[in-house]
Amino acid sequence: MSDEFYLELSENPVQFENASSVNNVFFDEANKQVFAVRSGGATGVVVKGPDDKSSVAFRMDDKGEVKCIKFSLGNKILAVQRTTKSVDFINFIPDYPHLEFSHECKTKNASILGFCWTSWNEVVFVTDQGIEFYQVLPDKRTLKLLKSQSINVNWYMYCPETAVLLLSTTVQGNVLQPFAFKSATMSKMSKFEIELPAVPKPAKLSLSERDIAVATIYDQLYVMYLKHHSRATNSPGAEVVLYHLPREGTCRKTHVLKLNTTGKFALNVVDNLVVVHHQSSQSSLIYDIKLRELDGALNVHQPVLPAQSINPYKIHLTGPAAAPSQAPVPCELYSSSWSVFQPDIIISASEGYLWYLQVKLQPTLKLLRDKGKLMDFLLRRRDCKMVILSVCSQMLTEGDKGNLSVVATVFDKLNQVYKEYLDAEQAYTAAMESGPSRSSTSYKRPVRTQAVIDQSDMYTHVLSDFTEKKGVKHKFIIAVLMEYIRSLNQFQIPVQHYLYELVIKTLVQHNLFYMLHQFLQYHVLSDSKPLACLLLSLESTYPPAHQLSLDMLKRLSTANDEIVEVLLSKQQVLGALRFIRSVGAHDNISARKFLDAARQTNDTMLFYTIFRFFEQRNMRLRGNPGFNQGEHCEEHVAYFKQVFGENALMKLATA
Repeated sequence: MSDEFYLELSENPVQFENASSVNNVFFDEANKQVFAVRSGGATGVVVKGPDDKSSVAFRMDDKGEVKCIKFSLGNKILAVQRTTKSVDFINFIPDYPHLEFSHECKTKNASILGFCWTSWNEVVFVTDQGIEFYQVLPDKRTLKLLKSQSINVNWYMYCPETAVLLLSTTVQGNVLQPFAFKSATMSKMSKFEIELPAVPKPAKLSLSERDIAVATIYDQLYVMYLKHHSRATNSPGAEVVLYHLPREGTCRKTHVLKLNTTGKFALNVVDNLVVVHHQSSQSSLIYDIKLRELDGALNVHQPVLPAQSINPYKIHLTGPAAAPSQAPVPCELYSSSWSVFQPDIIISASEGYLWYLQVKLQPTLKLLRDKGKLMDFLLRRRDCKMVILSVCSQMLTEGDKGNLSVVATVFDKLNQVYKEYLDAEQAYTAAMESGPSRSSTSYKRPVRTQAVIDQSDMYTHVLSDFTEKKGVKHKFIIAVLMEYIRSLNQFQIPVQHYLYELVIKTLVQHNLFYMLHQFLQYHVLSDSKPLACLLLSLESTYPPAHQLSLDMLKRLSTANDEIVEVLLSKQQVLGALRFIRSVGAHDNISARKFLDAARQTNDTMLFYTIFRFFEQRNMRLRGNPGFNQGEHCEEHVAYFKQVFGENALMKLATA
């Protein structure tokens, strides 16, 4: 059943105590922690994080209702807000006193709306009159003001991933002022305005924080505005408007996601995909902002896939009423008790679960029929490699097996990403070799993502199996192999010899020797030593392969030794000698190697000719026809004397 759904909740959710016994549940987006708070005499707090190591349980004095509670990064300091005037702090650092200390906001008559930790010991108070940036000094149990900013604030939103705080200002709340935090510094970024839909006068809309989310998509920060359907504009439905918020420069409206319906929505971002949950239809839509259609300056997007529900999820009942053998019960998806947090978190306080939303790629294959669009979609996903390779295998053996243009499109998309990685790797290597001063700051080693499908991946998981498939026409097999090689050449990626070997073996297997000859003659298959050796091994099946191999080795010009070995192994000793003389390397060759080969032919006149050649070489180089001791030719000199007599030996010329 799960194979039909492309969205699912994580199998091992974070579980916390059921809301029936808990007064409040808080979520800290920075640490991905749930705080279950129970009051009464002392306040009991259970903190659950993504793993068991980040789980904490403790008690605090009951000093009133908890409005907000968060740990600093690394669970070092706990901050608790109980009033609109101050925030309390408790050290959780070993060897520090575990005592509360409190700090009031410095702005008179201001009310604290909340706070954000920007590092393990830096915190921002957000008030209705501005922000106050503090350094917490746990040893002194006090706070030091680093910077403050006066500004009217309606509500705020914080993105822990980028340490950017967004403040809603003005009466309508649609002017947003961002601030960036880094290493005890606070920077004011360019403010921008969210365009609200037109409404009939005198009515006025204001921007609610429920309609805003902040998230990082493809390493860029976006403010996402859920723009509801407006009757005045006759729009077909709601839409999500994305504003790109750069560190420097102005924020611009860049993307519009068409929802084509109305109602109550919630937003997540999973694997760089924007997921829009629609409560009334109990379904979700996904959008990929890299798959865009231009509409003037804006990128307008329709859903990548048809609307679909999250995969059904069953929960195990717990508590005294639950029987040990009781079967899991279905969880109510898209419940009104669900809370959605960025980027990929869904919390059901009533059931005591925190899930991570996940995208499953395999089910998308049936929904995205266009292989080009499917590749564009898959190549940007995190765990894409094996899914992409399975698409390639299916494409070659199923419905598209006659469509080479589709195959070519897919190969080109894969090799474009492969080439970009190779170029980045080459640039990084060059930068490292040029010296540390320049490279250490400007170059980072490129990360090899799963989207990099190299020749080894294609050979191992797709092409080698494909060539063995029964029922596939051999002409199509050859065409596919050549298409992949063409694509590699187009992106100037050196083709690995094992791909050429696969082509040759396939041609030989189907007795397509005329095609093999043409491929070699017109250099469709690039010259290499391994390829030449493969051709040599085919001589018994296809005799011309021997000469084709020698021709290839000659063209390589770095394979003289290999050519000599090949010719000697064929007992073509004179041919080997002629070749080595033709390339001017005859003064350096081993006399013993040639004399050994000549003896093995049992042709005494051939041996005489070869022996005489080396005597003449010795005379020319050293003025003496004899062999040096290091040449180990004594055995051959003795044989020459035995067959031809000592007088046949070349004599040293005398004046």
